Amino acid sequence: MDVGIELPWIEKYRPKKLSEVVGQKNITQRLQYYTQSNTMPNLLFSGPAGVGKTSASVALAKEFFKENFSQNFLELNASDERGIDVVRNTIKNFARTLAFNFGFKIIFLDESDALTFDAQQALRRTMEMYSKTCRFILSCNYSSKIIEPIQSRCVIFRFNQLSSKDIGERVKGVAENEKIDLSNEAVEAIIYVSQGDLRKAINVLQASATTAHKITDKTIYEVSAKARPDEVRELIKVALSGKFLEARALLDKLLYEYGMSGEDVITQLHREMVAMDEKEVPGKTKIELIDTIGEYNFRMVEGANERVQLEALIAQFTKYKK
Repeated sequence: MDVGIELPWIEKYRPKKLSEVVGQKNITQRLQYYTQSNTMPNLLFSGPAGVGKTSASVALAKEFFKENFSQNFLELNASDERGIDVVRNTIKNFARTLAFNFGFKIIFLDESDALTFDAQQALRRTMEMYSKTCRFILSCNYSSKIIEPIQSRCVIFRFNQLSSKDIGERVKGVAENEKIDLSNEAVEAIIYVSQGDLRKAINVLQASATTAHKITDKTIYEVSAKARPDEVRELIKVALSGKFLEARALLDKLLYEYGMSGEDVITQLHREMVAMDEKEVPGKTKIELIDTIGEYNFRMVEGANERVQLEALIAQFTKYKK
């Protein structure tokens, strides 16, 4: 396989039809109704990253336009072109011309919650003016950042985070197609590090495939710069037993051997703390520790020294020695 000329796997395995979109069956069924009736309203796709918003938009347009797809579909990333000029120029110039062999064109605005307030106001008027020749699909992580007048002009679809089963099945399918030896433990590791983001899952799989033909969970954690869940839990347990220096040594391993950032460490500490049962961490202690983790995360986001804050957080854990 010549990796140098191949598409990234996230593009190579991007769905070409709505029926191929993973884990959003209710949404794709409703979108297929639009293709059957040859018309659609303006749409707003909202949801976390890597759950199929862009894939559903492109697949919908391809089912509408078929061989005329490139002439009738415009994709823009609003986080790159977020000012009022892109609405006044690029979008208006595309919207004002008639569609090629179809009733309307489609403009897809990815990450539209990054558009400035002025750009959103201009977009609202543009959506009204060119409603006969153009339809808009807006994609965003947070629909609350889209002004109300635009929301009211769109049918809103809320994309759910993908389930572990959906991620696992898709990853296994890609691995089988690429003739990669993927262990069950590696699949579980990919599910853990991707957290419902299929794009991230496939990227991690491709990155791992460049280092070894037989992929294990160890490979996945190394490539994604994440610690094994049991290692993070071990750190928590050692700190809660009052052994500060031992816990500090485990922290060093996460930071230096795995190359994790302070924010990565604190995110995994929070995730594992929540998952630990009553026998490992009593309910009241867990509540207080999660509150403490939140406090130290805030300090780091505000610019405090990562190393100092992580060691201080571990010191807080040792106060709960049984």
